[in-house]
Amino acid sequence: MFRVDIKWVVTLVLGIVLASSTQSHAQNGENLFKANCASCHQMMKDGTGPKLYGVSKKWADAGAEEYLSVWIKNWQVAAAENDYAKSVSQWAPTAMKVFGNLSDEDVTSIIDYIDAYEPPAPKVAGPVGGEQLTQTEAEGGLSWIWYLLGIIFVVIILSVGGVRRQLKVASGESTSGETESYGQEFRTWAYNNKKFVGLGVFVIVISLIVGLFLSLYSINVMTGYQPSQPIEFPHSKHAGLNGIDCKYCHNSVDKSKSAGIPTVNVCMNCHKQIGGEGEQVAKIQKIYDAAGFDPSVPGGGAYTGETEPIVWNKVHNLPDHVYFNHSQHVVVGGIDCKQCHGDMTKQNEVAKVVPVEELNMIDGNVKLTKPTLTMGWCIECHGEKEIAAGPVGKTGGSGYYDEIHERLLNNDRSLYEGYLEDDKVTVKELGGWECAKCHY
Repeated sequence: MFRVDIKWVVTLVLGIVLASSTQSHAQNGENLFKANCASCHQMMKDGTGPKLYGVSKKWADAGAEEYLSVWIKNWQVAAAENDYAKSVSQWAPTAMKVFGNLSDEDVTSIIDYIDAYEPPAPKVAGPVGGEQLTQTEAEGGLSWIWYLLGIIFVVIILSVGGVRRQLKVASGESTSGETESYGQEFRTWAYNNKKFVGLGVFVIVISLIVGLFLSLYSINVMTGYQPSQPIEFPHSKHAGLNGIDCKYCHNSVDKSKSAGIPTVNVCMNCHKQIGGEGEQVAKIQKIYDAAGFDPSVPGGGAYTGETEPIVWNKVHNLPDHVYFNHSQHVVVGGIDCKQCHGDMTKQNEVAKVVPVEELNMIDGNVKLTKPTLTMGWCIECHGEKEIAAGPVGKTGGSGYYDEIHERLLNNDRSLYEGYLEDDKVTVKELGGWECAKCHY
């Protein structure tokens, strides 16, 4: 009995080891594919290289199965020794890279991963109207009820007023013996209550004047500004789902005053391979048109030379007399993009000037109160944002501010110690409120 148990235990252990080994082997194949092949090949679509789904069967049907692994490591050797491999080498003018760093086991793992790939099931459209309404849509659908109720109340008030005036005539209260109009009734009431009417008019006039002056503060306030764009770029998919760093597309943000709009070449680094599905095709076609690229040309597409530039609409507009430098804030100040632009990994719409209330809800942001992109917003941030949490040497390696700290420490120690009473040094304390910092 003991021997039988030992056999079962050994069998179970071997099964677990074998399953773990198979899973690890498949995972290794996927990692190797993504690291070496995915930049040119896709499973279900031709790109720079042909699609790879069913590639083992194609080579086996051509009688060149043993040359597939040779092709992956060095296509030139395979093309020189096998006719089918030679025909594959002529598929596109772009030559395949030689992968001499891959071992035979690595190549086997990649082939196994490709062979095990299963195409995604086609999406089935759900019933029309079956989607659940969002809270905003539900609230918008109820707005007509409030309009209807308002009309009903107005009709009731007018009806009651008309009945009341008819009763005054019938009871003899009306001196003229005729029904007075609403205007006549109001003038009579206003004459009999001159003090209250005068006070009400005074309050209304003052309110209008105050409201006029307050409205002046809204001039050039860009909160919520969201212009239409030629392409509805989903940041949540690029920065969120795919984890693309902001600096990859806005590559001048740490080098110059402007963060820069991504060039079409940057877009084509990915979208030469990724063409999209469904409604995405039309959006990505605009990128192809801008680059002058025709993806339908055999061999992974080709550039035609006929381009149609994309005209983007600027979102964050500052007055001409205001100076703002992205690199100064990002590199020296260490400001994260989400402090001013919001969490773009969750924004599934085109860029906008995010309201300060939404910015304050993001973890790690300095909490502010003034409207976004206003002077008060900038000044408030300069007064709250610390450059160093403590004395010299704790600025995160920013030599610019370390030098200022050293000067304060050596030339005006009492002022420096006053700055450190709250255990931090803010932008304001180092001249961040000087007019010339932002204005020419």
